[in-house]
Parts: sequence; C-alpha cells; structure tokens
Amino acid sequence: MKTIAFAIGCLFLYGSVFAQQRPNVIYIYADDLGYGELGCYGQKKIKTPNLDRMAAEGMRFTQHYSGTPVCAPARCMLLTGKNGGHSYIRGNYEMGGFPDSLEGGQMPLPEGTFTLGHLFKKAGYATAAIGKWGLGHINTTGHPLSQGFDYFYGYLDQKQAHNYYPSHLWENRTRDGLNNPDIYVHRALNPEKATDRDFDYFKGNVYSVDKMTEKALAFINTHKNQPFFLYLPYTIPHVSLQVPEKYINMYKGQFDEKPYYGGKGYAASKYPLSTYAGMITCLDDQVGLILHEIKKLGLDDNTLIFFSSDNGATFNGGVDAAFFNSVQGLRGLKMDVYEGGFREPFIARWPGRIPAGKTSTLLSVQYDMMPTFAELVRQPLPASTDGISLLPELLGQKNQQQHPFLYFEYPEKGGQIAVRIGNWKGVRTGILKNRNSPWQLYDLQTDLQETRDVASQHPDIIQRMREIATMQHQHPHLREWEFIDPKTEQKRP
Repeated sequence: MKTIAFAIGCLFLYGSVFAQQRPNVIYIYADDLGYGELGCYGQKKIKTPNLDRMAAEGMRFTQHYSGTPVCAPARCMLLTGKNGGHSYIRGNYEMGGFPDSLEGGQMPLPEGTFTLGHLFKKAGYATAAIGKWGLGHINTTGHPLSQGFDYFYGYLDQKQAHNYYPSHLWENRTRDGLNNPDIYVHRALNPEKATDRDFDYFKGNVYSVDKMTEKALAFINTHKNQPFFLYLPYTIPHVSLQVPEKYINMYKGQFDEKPYYGGKGYAASKYPLSTYAGMITCLDDQVGLILHEIKKLGLDDNTLIFFSSDNGATFNGGVDAAFFNSVQGLRGLKMDVYEGGFREPFIARWPGRIPAGKTSTLLSVQYDMMPTFAELVRQPLPASTDGISLLPELLGQKNQQQHPFLYFEYPEKGGQIAVRIGNWKGVRTGILKNRNSPWQLYDLQTDLQETRDVASQHPDIIQRMREIATMQHQHPHLREWEFIDPKTEQKRP
C-alpha cells in the first residue's frame, strides 16, 4: 500500500518540485530540547528569535515525535526510517569509557544499513554529517563515512559530547586537536569550599558548537553549486552546562538561581539557569547563521531546512525543566514514553514551497523522514520503512497519507512501550519487572497531560494496541533489549 501511495505521490510532484533545480536539504537536530523550549512553542523565559522566525516563515508541527526518548536509538530511527520495534539500535549501548584513551563510542550501525546518507547519495547529492553521531566509532561499520556520508565533523562518541570544550573532535577519520585544557566534566565540587576558580575549571578556549557551525558553513559554500544534504545534529542543550560567557550574561540577574555543584552528574555551574537558557539561545544563533548563509548565497528558495530534537528535556546535570516549563506541562521527560519524553518541536522552511506561518496538527514521527526524502528526491523507498511521506502536508496539498498508528518501544528505564491511534495513547511501563504490566490509556484530545487512565473503560482499544505491539515487535539482537517476549530471553546471571 505504501509503495502505491509513494508512486502516485512521485507522479503528482514530478511537474512541480522538479521543475526547478533539485532542492538542498538541511536537517538540524537539537539534543535534549524540550517541546516547550522555543518561543514559537510557548517558551516565555528563553529567547529564540531565529527559530521563531523560521517557524513564522515556514510550518510548525504540534504532534511530532522522536522515534524514542533517548539519544542513540533516536538517531538510528531518524536515519534508517524504522520504529522502535524494528530498529537495530534501541538503547544507549555504551562502549569504552570517558577518558580519551578509552573512547569507544556506542553500538555501531551494521554493514548494509541503508541511511538517509545513502538515499541522498543515490540521488546525486553531496552529503555531510556534522555534530554528534553516536552510531559507531572509528574503525567500525557504523562510522558516518561508511553510512552514506561524504564528510563528517564532530563527536563520534556521545560520552565525549558531555564536554563542550573537548581535547579533540573528529574530521572524517582524523582527530582534530583543539586548544582546550583537560576537563573531566563529571567532577563534583564541594558546596562548602567551591570558589570561582573551581567553576572556571569547566571552561575552555574552543567551543565545540562553534567548530560545528564553522564546518557546516564551509560545507555549504563548497557545495553551493550542486545539491547537498547536510545532517546537523548539534549537542545543545544536552548537559554539561557549558556555554561562552556572553550567553550566560544575557540572562544573569533575571532568575533567582543558586549554583549547581555537580551532585546530579555533569559539570558544575555557578549560574545553572542562566547557562541553560544561554545554551538554547546559542543554539538559536547557530540556526541564524545557517539561515543567513543560505540567503547570502542565493540558495534560499531552493533549500529545504528542518529543525527538531532527539528527545525531551533532561532531568539531571543541573537542568530545571519545571522552572522553564520545558515540556509545556506534558507528563514525563527524557527516557519516558509519556508525551514530555519524546513529543518534539518540528519546523520546516522552504520559501515559496512550504506555506508560511502554518501550524500542522498532522500526527508524524521522525522515522517519516526516510519516505519524505525519498519522495522529494525521487528515490525508491526501502521496503522495511515504517514511516509515511510528509511531503504533501509540507507543500499544502490535500493527498496527505495518515498514520493508522504509531508504535514506540524502549528497553531502558524498566522497559516501556507506547502506541498512538488517533487521539488515543496507550502506555506500558515497568515491563522488565512485571511481564503483565497493565496498559494505561489516555485520550490526548481531552487529557494531553496523561493524568486520567481510562483503560478499563475501553477494552476494545486496549486489545487493538496489544495486537499492534505484538505485530510490530521484532526480537532485537541483544538480549538486554528483549523485554517483551520472555521466550527469547535467557536467564540473566
């Protein structure tokens, strides 16, 4: 069915989208940005003028999800177009350690994976991934140069990305040494003895985000005369709380804040609220620089730019999600399959093609990007894709396909699954401890905060969700990730 819809869509769009030059595509990915942390999504305390402008000039989605509520698997699902029941990577499977000498990255994507990088390369695009990768380190099958990207710059290892002033970043397969001191960001301070000098320990000379933007702008300029795909997964605002002083100064004095001494992990910060707000404004400035460069080069009308985040706001490292109303009152944070854990901002801008100032309530998810981009660049859709193309919605057309359901599976934090059917949201948590963990059911039309469980009143809907979960779950290749079907799980030592 998907293949037929895809073919019809391609024929419909042939005379419109491809009457002009093939569009450039930039996908900007924030890290741990909550649904409500942008002005255009209701934020009141943090300034995000560039992203607010991007939304005003494009389309803002209000029911868009990450594939899962944590870093590495969200990236895998985005890049491969698969849901949590089918994805090769389903959790943050760490390898190596924190010191440079033990840098090992996360579980790598296997050889033969088909990513968005491969899709665009097949369509004749130059491809780059700049930022945080987290899907395979140097000399593994998951390295970005082995997964469809012509160029990579940034962090290969998510653990290294906890420090915004690292000793090095990676350029393709080569270490790019940076002029920064040796910083161990998980060193806690003594609240009774900490001085300004102790807080200054977490400051460096070269801010990694600045390097990412520098390389992104260089890639755009190098390929301005040919179609390009730029995947730009920034690390902001994931902790540690570190940002250049000018951004902290934008907010100092506005909040009643006390120092964070590192008791809940990550770098200590004398002004944690101002630093966190400053990090999001810094992210917004990077988006502004990208938008400015595209316009300066005359590429504005032929460049489709997206913005989203991998999961909801975090709960540790000195971040106060409640203070900033980071998830707009939604239930849950990062690592939860409740709405606050993975309902994400999603903005799309393409002047002259995407209607300006429009808000979309279309139910959508990040694994929709594979079929969306396949339709955009007229490439065959992989048979195993779980998403739908969002291109008709983006272009203001009436033939937009709808999701019959969304399925989410997350093996960490006790084992969780969620199913969305229309306005109905089903959730199961704590499955590892209780294989008969009950279904919860929420009507998001009347209970967006997921406070009123009505499962007992709708056994027919719960039965349908059970069927979907059974149908969508494929056994993972790691027994640690098998929390649904006990027949395949060996006894743990």
